[in-house]
Amino acid sequence: MPWPYIIVLVIVVLIVLFIIATYNRLVGLREQVRNAWSQIDVQLKRRHDLIPNLVETVKGYAAHESKTLEAVIAARNAAMGAQTIQEHQQAENMLSSTLKSLFAVTEAYPNLKANENFMMLQEELSGTEGKIAYARQHYNDVVNVFNATIKMFPANLIAGSTGFTEEQYFQMDEGERSVPTVSFNP
Repeated sequence: MPWPYIIVLVIVVLIVLFIIATYNRLVGLREQVRNAWSQIDVQLKRRHDLIPNLVETVKGYAAHESKTLEAVIAARNAAMGAQTIQEHQQAENMLSSTLKSLFAVTEAYPNLKANENFMMLQEELSGTEGKIAYARQHYNDVVNVFNATIKMFPANLIAGSTGFTEEQYFQMDEGERSVPTVSFNP
């Protein structure tokens, strides 16, 4: 076999190997994005599971605050029914807002603040909120790497021709950026 054919064959093999490696990297990054979203989903489910217990505890002490309690439950149900990342963002931001209202209402009830069950639920919810924040940050970091990779040359040629599209970041609502201080200590 003459040298020019061998050189062309080697170049073709290298190009094919590059395409395969790039495609596999994109698949791996997409799976990391999906895994990171799954971690957010786990923490959101934990949060959603805590809320009914919290509402029931508050209800026993602050029954006439039914409007706030109903808003929390409605926001929770909307968050549980969200399908897309955008729907999750909107629903979770609304849920965070209603939870802030609930905790603000509890300030008026010293017996509730002293309730061991309420304190335990509040502490557990606080820990879950931290885990959600961490999971969101990790998800956004992974999305950043994935989105940058599919936009960079020459991976963008392979990404575009094989159907890889940009993923959305999980962003918080402007209202969530300024968190009011709520103290549970008497």
